[in-house]
Amino acid sequence: MERIVYTLRFNGAATRAGVDGSVLMALATACGWTTCTRIDADGLTAIHRPEVGQEATLESEVAFTGESVFQEAGTITFGSGGHRLRFSTVGSGFLGHVTADGSRHGAVIRRVEGGEGQFAEATGVMASVLILTGSGELMDHVVGLIFMHERNDP
Repeated sequence: MERIVYTLRFNGAATRAGVDGSVLMALATACGWTTCTRIDADGLTAIHRPEVGQEATLESEVAFTGESVFQEAGTITFGSGGHRLRFSTVGSGFLGHVTADGSRHGAVIRRVEGGEGQFAEATGVMASVLILTGSGELMDHVVGLIFMHERNDP
């Protein structure tokens, strides 16, 4: 069984949908990137550098079940080769109260529920820390752990 650990920073937008506006439709993209995290006498620093290549696209539907909790289901498509993960929330996601600048921040754990292409038999989890601005801009930092199971084709 192959294991893939990855990090991506998605940037995009979330728009209100549904009769009462309690559903958000999120669409965001991420390029590959390298993260260097350093811990030294000065504390913690992080450097993020984009990598050349195709983009990943996150599409999801976020349904609020309370003032700050939500359920989510969606996909992440990696590049143009038909490699797609399907996911949904484990428990509930959290999106904190509005800050002075109108932003909200939160987190969610997502369960990988298979997919297409490279991810046809995949399982795993993704942890996400996100910021949603008052104008709907979305920044979603994702750390994923994917288990690639061998296909048993006849």
